[in-house]
Amino acid sequence: MGRPGAGRAACQWHAGPVTRVPLRQALADLPPYVPGGRAPVGAAAFKLSSNENPYPPLPSVVAAIVDAAVDVNRYPDMYATELSQAIAGSLGVEPETIVTGCGSVAVLGHVLTAVCEAGDEVVLPWRSFEAYPIAITLAGATGVRVPVTSDGRLDLPAMAAAVTRRTRVVLVCTPNNPTGPAVHRDELDAFLAAVPSDVLVVLDEAYVEFVRDPQAPDGLAVFADHPNVVLLRTFSKAYGLAGLRVGFAVARPRLAAGIRAASTPFGVSHPAQLAALASLRAADELLARVERVVGQRTRLIEGLRSQGWVVPDSQANFVWLPLGDASTAFAERSARDGVIVRPFAGDGVRVSVGEPEAIDLFLATAQAHLNR
Repeated sequence: MGRPGAGRAACQWHAGPVTRVPLRQALADLPPYVPGGRAPVGAAAFKLSSNENPYPPLPSVVAAIVDAAVDVNRYPDMYATELSQAIAGSLGVEPETIVTGCGSVAVLGHVLTAVCEAGDEVVLPWRSFEAYPIAITLAGATGVRVPVTSDGRLDLPAMAAAVTRRTRVVLVCTPNNPTGPAVHRDELDAFLAAVPSDVLVVLDEAYVEFVRDPQAPDGLAVFADHPNVVLLRTFSKAYGLAGLRVGFAVARPRLAAGIRAASTPFGVSHPAQLAALASLRAADELLARVERVVGQRTRLIEGLRSQGWVVPDSQANFVWLPLGDASTAFAERSARDGVIVRPFAGDGVRVSVGEPEAIDLFLATAQAHLNR
């Protein structure tokens, strides 16, 4: 039993004028992260709104998750040591260059926290990954948006020109989410030559496994040649672990140590670590699935272009339709037809590459839109 009168005293403590705990001013202008739509409960629809891998986890990965479940009363390995070593081995880098986190978006937040002071600038393409402005604002920095080109490509010369003495980081999303194209080797080389060596360049390669453009750069080679480059990668897309949240950065040891110091302790759960390890062991099997996704991407792009759509050259697991003001209405019609896509109001619609049946249904919806 509680102490007599304790409740009455607590009520008296809160008596009087009502006040509110102030929030950071930056939160007032913080754009919300809008997740991909889901089918209503009981409704049947294909979900092509979140760039997810359409295949379920491999049996070996499910077994690893089940095995890990018996240890969830224990904290995970804080530095994901075994996983970091396995990632490093798969990439041919040293383990001390790997920093894991709760998805690559969380790792990006740690990167910005590690290098940005209040008021520093971060140059970013736009439209690009919608979490960028959120992460930049929460780090206390100021985002400088540089528009992508009319065909959805990053305008690297304009991004280099936007760098000032206040710039601390430049974000290069390749392939770019949500428009799809990857940067090319020659333009990235010219960009890196123009950016000061004390400005951090983050190559966000969340979709790198889907890239088939022969002109695309080798991110690991770029990292090896440029000390101010950090790579971001994830297990969410090609490896199909979106629900477990595992991402990582590849950075020079001094930078990696700083990012690690800024990271959330125990950020990657034990089941997530074991699932990622199992996925690396099954890489050949998983990458065969990636090839099937790439095949469906080709079918989707060719099908849309044959209907008359203008579609950027996507190197990711999604395609972009620059519908402008018609984006929201198109997405609503698609949902009624049984395919949930992701509208970006005023700009376009992103369509994830899913099951063949989903591609068939979406192509029919797209044709019906043109025939109205």
